[in-house]
Amino acid sequence: MLLRITWFILALIVFVPARAQEAQSIRVGLLRFGTVAWEIETIRYHGLDRSHGIAVVPVEFASNEAAKVAVQAGAVDMIVTDWPWVARQRSEGEAFSFVPYSKAVGTLMIPADSSLRSLGDLLGKRIGVAGGPLDKSWLLLRAHAQKELGIDLAKEAEPVFGAPPLLNEELARGRIDAVLTYWHYAARLEAGGAKPLLTVADMIRRLGIDHDVPMLGYAFREQWARNESVALQGFVAASREAKALLATSQEEWARLAPQIGTDEPAVLATLQAGFRAGTPEHWTPAERQAAADLYAILVRVGGDKLVGRAKVFDAKTFWPSVAY
Repeated sequence: MLLRITWFILALIVFVPARAQEAQSIRVGLLRFGTVAWEIETIRYHGLDRSHGIAVVPVEFASNEAAKVAVQAGAVDMIVTDWPWVARQRSEGEAFSFVPYSKAVGTLMIPADSSLRSLGDLLGKRIGVAGGPLDKSWLLLRAHAQKELGIDLAKEAEPVFGAPPLLNEELARGRIDAVLTYWHYAARLEAGGAKPLLTVADMIRRLGIDHDVPMLGYAFREQWARNESVALQGFVAASREAKALLATSQEEWARLAPQIGTDEPAVLATLQAGFRAGTPEHWTPAERQAAADLYAILVRVGGDKLVGRAKVFDAKTFWPSVAY
């Protein structure tokens, strides 16, 4: 009996550290209250990372800009950002790449009793815009207005730039006529009675792009991806498993309620529907070409301030080993 116990203890000493070392750590920079945090928490809670031989380590930041600095400095392995940022980094000699996270970007929301019905009704109106003048959704709305109406909303309307929670409050108080905000803030507004006037997906379609384009994704350095290719594939698999769980399980959203900041069933249901709608279903050459076509539109509207020297889309912006 004593011999068996001795062998058991020796096995714990020898094999447990070895198994722990097998799990490759991946440091993911995120905002505590962002949608990425919900996915990462789901991965970790259900051990989806461990089942693929990795250990996801969340690293929280106060802003997207801080997260970008961290991944550039090597303090984290990946962050979620948009692929135009990755394209610009590549043009400046920083070899980053990207795999899709979400095709949900934003929605133009109006109050329940608003008289706005169409794009043309925005002329002369105060439009809240989450982010700044180079926000991709704002640039796409401007491009859509230029194509449909021949006008620049930056001049023909009054954009009000700010943080999403502040803009939601401004809309509720009637101080702005519409708000172009991130999808999860739009979901909260919709649960409270506000209405969508136009989604970013609508804008992209009306600009002639006929495939879904995931704007947001996990960005990382090429060298890291080459060195940790197996770990990266495991992370992509765990991410997709977490998305499938979040798409189908109401209990999962109830569990995440404290992190989300609400336990109201209507809000959670709207958030779940928005998350599900934003899950990329395909990532093939057709979607990549659509992204390149969309990039040309963003270059035209955003100019040097958006893309720097990256006037032509670099296909290596997208990591080639991930497709579905």
